[in-house]
Amino acid sequence: MIEGRTDWIRVPVGAGSARWATRGRCLRVLFVVHNVTSATRLLDVLPLFRDDLRVQLLATCTGSSPFQAGVAELLAGTGVPVLPWEQAVDLPVELAISASFGGQLHRIDGRLTVLSHGVGYNKRLATPDTGHRTPDTGRPSPDPDPDPDPVAAPPVFGMSPEWLLSDGSPIADAMVLSHPEQLERLRAACPEAASTAVLAGDPCFDRIRAALPQRERFRRALDVRAGQRLVLLNSTWNPDSLFGDSGGEDLLPSLLPRLTAELPADEYRPVAVLHPNIWNGHGPGQIRAWTDRARRGGLALVDPLEGWRQALIAADVVIGDTGSVSYYAAALGTPVLLGAGSAHGLDARSPVAAFVRQAPRLAPSAPLRAQLDALLDGPGPRPEHLPAPGPAELVSSVPGEAATLLRRHFYQLIGAPEPPEPALLDPLPLPPYERVERTAPMRVVTRLLGTGDIGVSRYAEPRSEPAGDGDAHTAVHEDTLDPGRLALADVIYRYGMADDVRFGTPGQWSAEVLARHPHCALASYVTDGGSCTVRTRDGSLLRLVGDPPAADPAAYASALHAWLAAGKALEELTAGGMTVRTGGASHRVSVTLATPAS
Repeated sequence: MIEGRTDWIRVPVGAGSARWATRGRCLRVLFVVHNVTSATRLLDVLPLFRDDLRVQLLATCTGSSPFQAGVAELLAGTGVPVLPWEQAVDLPVELAISASFGGQLHRIDGRLTVLSHGVGYNKRLATPDTGHRTPDTGRPSPDPDPDPDPVAAPPVFGMSPEWLLSDGSPIADAMVLSHPEQLERLRAACPEAASTAVLAGDPCFDRIRAALPQRERFRRALDVRAGQRLVLLNSTWNPDSLFGDSGGEDLLPSLLPRLTAELPADEYRPVAVLHPNIWNGHGPGQIRAWTDRARRGGLALVDPLEGWRQALIAADVVIGDTGSVSYYAAALGTPVLLGAGSAHGLDARSPVAAFVRQAPRLAPSAPLRAQLDALLDGPGPRPEHLPAPGPAELVSSVPGEAATLLRRHFYQLIGAPEPPEPALLDPLPLPPYERVERTAPMRVVTRLLGTGDIGVSRYAEPRSEPAGDGDAHTAVHEDTLDPGRLALADVIYRYGMADDVRFGTPGQWSAEVLARHPHCALASYVTDGGSCTVRTRDGSLLRLVGDPPAADPAAYASALHAWLAAGKALEELTAGGMTVRTGGASHRVSVTLATPAS
């Protein structure tokens, strides 16, 4: 230990560690983190060392990325000892694993293997700063020739001598690739590093594929209701991304509110998956502030570390850009509409560039719903119009085998036999249930289609009156941002537990709301995923219960209001119930008189 370096750890490695460590003869495996993004790929493979009492896992951060926020918290969450960078490069290790070429990796004292932290290596970036070697500082290169000379073209991150070599020799002892096409590009771009290539698949995509049978559970966790389509808004980081403000038109200020204002709430469920560098670069509080209106309208922000893959599996359609998530979506067969980005910042020979060149584009000024419906319901591109082979084949040449191949590779570098148990990656966890609570005022268009048959379309704070035939009314959450909107509400609603003492019983709450807001015709208290208690202006207390799978019960309350506002008899509904139609889905709802104690 260097004199005065009080930040260096002393157990299980460090000065005098042999005296203090309980298991001090372990093989040392060092996980080298560049930023949160690269750390997530390392977390994919960390379980491959489970149950091996011969191995001591360690972690360090190169400190080379501008995106340092969140790194310390993430590493602390692993429970693995974290070494300061200077101590890490001073410590001999049997194996170091990185998911980025950023940082001074050549200083590591041990065998080094590097994984990709996305779908292979695709981005063209400026020559790295040799002092920090960080891919985060580079902007995509100027528009290259569509078929550039590999020697003259700007370097591709992870596929060029500028990134792969130090003093003419490969920085890494091994470079993990997921498909032979990457090896072909590597041989052309940096033949000196070709001998280090190891084909071992894509652990991230393998975890996604293994979790596909859980799709319906993931959808329920995101509160996707019957008849809803999950629209995933995805953005990588950088000014040219979907979330960025570069280029001639900043799409985001109009797109965010349109996701909830143009798309009927009971037919579409919007969620956003943003790159960790957006979260950690601008700050979670800023992201929430930028998306406040959209979130009040029903947009969910997905955890960029733990939840994005589950949301991707659950998605029906993706609005994305040139990032890896959009390509993973295409590999799953999910329709993708590109809202930003071009192939100019990519290696022209990469599969991602081919995908970006042929993917349909979002028309910023055209109605959003029509574009999504055309993509989802149309015939789609014919096979001859798609690159061959497609994304599903090019993400990994050994789907489902990454765990086996990577663990074999790691232990070969360590020089130790593998454990006898099968190599397995962790299954994707089931995210916690996140109920949608739209607190933005809802403009509701209703149509009476027959006896007890009501069509409902709800829009969150639209800037103009929604199109379509029917009558319209306003439904407002009691906790809406502007309390003045409650005075204009035909229906006031809230979500909560039936026994929440703060509100009293649903019957008490509804009576209080109608007394406080004399122009409101109906108050609705949603107590669970499929039912609500409502009180009408004439004092009738009713229980609306939808057959599973249910829609948002707030839509049932609006249907009941439309029926009564048209002068129809309540007795027709208590006798035969309602059919509430939201888009192409129909929901049977019983209507019964509730007891005063309800």
